[in-house]
Amino acid sequence: MADDRSTRSLGTTGEMALARVELHVIDGPDRGAKGALTGSTLRVGTSATCDLRLTDDTVSRMHFELRSSEGSCVLTDLSSTNGTFVDGVRVHSCQAVSGATVRCGRTTIRVHVGESRVAIPISSRFAFGELIGASVEMRRLYAVLERVAPTEATVLVEGETGTGKEVVARAIHGASQRASRPLVVVDCGAFADQLIESELFGHVRGAFTGAITSRRGLFEEADGGTIFLDEIGELPLGLQAKLLRLLETREVRPLGANVAHKVDVRIVAATNRALAQAVNDGTFREDLYYRLAVVEILIPPLRARRDDVLLLARHFHKAYAGPDVPFPMGLVPTLMSRGWPGNVRELRNFIERAVAIQWISDTDAEVASPEKELPPGMAALIPVHLPLTEARDVWNKRFESLYIRALLKRTGGNVTQAAAAAGVNRRWLQRLMTQQRLREADEGEDDEA
Repeated sequence: MADDRSTRSLGTTGEMALARVELHVIDGPDRGAKGALTGSTLRVGTSATCDLRLTDDTVSRMHFELRSSEGSCVLTDLSSTNGTFVDGVRVHSCQAVSGATVRCGRTTIRVHVGESRVAIPISSRFAFGELIGASVEMRRLYAVLERVAPTEATVLVEGETGTGKEVVARAIHGASQRASRPLVVVDCGAFADQLIESELFGHVRGAFTGAITSRRGLFEEADGGTIFLDEIGELPLGLQAKLLRLLETREVRPLGANVAHKVDVRIVAATNRALAQAVNDGTFREDLYYRLAVVEILIPPLRARRDDVLLLARHFHKAYAGPDVPFPMGLVPTLMSRGWPGNVRELRNFIERAVAIQWISDTDAEVASPEKELPPGMAALIPVHLPLTEARDVWNKRFESLYIRALLKRTGGNVTQAAAAAGVNRRWLQRLMTQQRLREADEGEDDEA
């Protein structure tokens, strides 16, 4: 998100009080059972990992969950087989209110919001490692990281694309006892199924066609430090079993080897998919989920912490425009009105683009006028000889070409790194490069620019 490790006190008491939310089973095989939302999440289902475990065989292993946020409690169905019904209406996600009845399978549950309060710790920081944000949601996250980072606990980080899951992993590693040792980042979705096992666990000479030398895997590279498994939900089922064994034994066996050896590594995993839903779908092992989610962290999307938008925008503007260039206040209405589906990555790219093509004057309250001179070279790019709609299409294509060229120049022509920086899929970027004639149409999928 940003590289700013300073902190300051916000004068808080170190905790906030939220209403205590309870679930009472009023009908079904588990009538009389109760569960309480005492942290950020309460999960209901038949799995041993659930906070309210049911025995109803028509309830999915992970059926639905409650998540608390500032001033509200949200109920979300986890792609259950038989669905979740609130007051008789099937829902995917809705706000849970006191007195509502939730039906899952043959079980009926009543939501009760009590008068008692639950104390939720919040940090006095406005930054943690490279994470930046002064909102209550981020300070709740910092409070969790402060307690978890110094331990050896395995952490599962969940969040939408662009929220900063890798940044959280770096923050955990940087605040741990392993900070002086390597942090190895692995994108589990970036490798072909037949290559990911070799990348993670290594191989010996002759293990497969093309293995002309032995090679250490990334777990061995991370020995003594931390390994960050990004997009863990993309890991093939066969490898999930091998990863589970590594978590249990802390031993790694390279492909083709007869002997396993110990590795001392802390695991932080991340996904933008709901692994609870993947467990229900059968695409992710429940036992592996249980071992990864020793500590489960949910990064709030940017729309849930709008107080941080300007703080982050100012930081990125300072990074791209320089510390002496004043922040253009004319950007504020646009910043505050956008939904930011791409989250912090989208905001960062928006500010970088605004600085690069000088969309707005650096003078705070200045309004552009017809007489104001365009930045050098800008007039030649604007197709004023075309109608507005056609000109917009031409402009967008020109911008895409300029943006991709600049990005590839910054990454030394590495398409994978460029796609990650742009927040897009690598193959999508390759297709766009072909459309923009930045590469040959018949160029191989695995070639770099």
